[in-house]
Amino acid sequence: MFLVSKNKIKHWLGTTIVFTSICISWPVLADNATSTQIIDCRASEYFNGWPQEGMKLGGHIPNAVNIRAQWLDNMSVAERTHFLVDQKQLNKNQPIKIYCDSGNAKKLQQQLTGIDFKSVAIMQKPLSDFQDQLVALPHFKTLVSPRWLNLLVSHSSSNDAQLVAAPQHDFKIIEAGWGPATGYLLSHVKGAIYANTNDFESKPLWNVVPPAQLQQNIEKLGITQDTTVVLYGRDNLGAARIAQILMYAGVKDVRLLDGGWEAWQAADLPTQSGNNSVKNVVKFGAKVPAHPEYITDVSQVKIMLKDSDNNSLVSVRTWSEYIGDTSGYSYIKPKGRVDGAKWGQGGKNSNNLDDFTNPDGTMRSASEIQSKWQAWNIRTDQKVSFYCGTGWRASAVFLYAYAMGWNNISVFDGGWYQWSLDGNNPTLTGTPSAVH
Repeated sequence: MFLVSKNKIKHWLGTTIVFTSICISWPVLADNATSTQIIDCRASEYFNGWPQEGMKLGGHIPNAVNIRAQWLDNMSVAERTHFLVDQKQLNKNQPIKIYCDSGNAKKLQQQLTGIDFKSVAIMQKPLSDFQDQLVALPHFKTLVSPRWLNLLVSHSSSNDAQLVAAPQHDFKIIEAGWGPATGYLLSHVKGAIYANTNDFESKPLWNVVPPAQLQQNIEKLGITQDTTVVLYGRDNLGAARIAQILMYAGVKDVRLLDGGWEAWQAADLPTQSGNNSVKNVVKFGAKVPAHPEYITDVSQVKIMLKDSDNNSLVSVRTWSEYIGDTSGYSYIKPKGRVDGAKWGQGGKNSNNLDDFTNPDGTMRSASEIQSKWQAWNIRTDQKVSFYCGTGWRASAVFLYAYAMGWNNISVFDGGWYQWSLDGNNPTLTGTPSAVH
């Protein structure tokens, strides 16, 4: 039995949990609290905090690991074992309890026992019995699912009750991409307008455009500070880049389609072709940028690096980029990292963030991400700035951190590109001898 007073806040694996009942017990763990492993095999949206149909609250049972049966379908036995044991840290010899719908729970149970997991049971009690215990990301609404976006697109009085966290004012759906809107014109989410990343960042450094130009380009899209903006992309990193810049500008409600265009297609949801134009240019309604703290420049980075215990400059590039084996870009010649930067994980190349995403492209669980950051002394009580080559990957990680409730965060806008162009800026290559 675990008792807490009403509305007391606890922290579990770095994620804030708000308990609203006076007495809480964890019967699912009561038989073997130190060894029972729990798997939540539902979609990541529900794991992160969106309420499932029939429930008031969303989230997952504390300590649960998010694993979907669908993720394992196209994996070999060796790949499944690596994913479950090495990445998800499951122990084959300790008991496992699974919860999701019966069909997927049985499928996952068979997949696990098929690779020698010894004791795999399906939780019989409905998840609603544990509703007051569930752990949710503090800002889970930042990441939306195709299901939610489809409800928004088809929003009417008949489905008002289904639309959790509905926009408070008007909304805009934006497909973001670099260059001409070729793919968008062929097929896109109904009602979406196209935004070119070139309108938000500019050569030669690909930093955010000046405030006056930024405000003008935002207003041309029909966006005010009160507009709810939902973004997605064929490369979702570009959508994340614009999303982060909109937050910097002062848009109060910015959301990202978790998994991007691929998630929308995988859900087999309606699309349309052609172009949706903005009918009216609006006034933004606030000074731009309203949140200058969300973007960090070179001079601010140099100040941060003087105190590595209270600040973290975090490289979210690949390990090969971090240690200087490659620059990661055809147009960036210098290799290495900012001297003093910590490694916050990345992906297999400069175009993805595999270390931060599930097999379906959605965000990995907060506990998995934060455990890797803790190993590099990247903490919630620090001022943290993420950087990559020019800003796309860093913006996506910024949004993940924001969804997880990290408050004092920013993107180092110039990234490795701007830093490395000045030979007076200290850089390093090679494997660090110790974590900073």
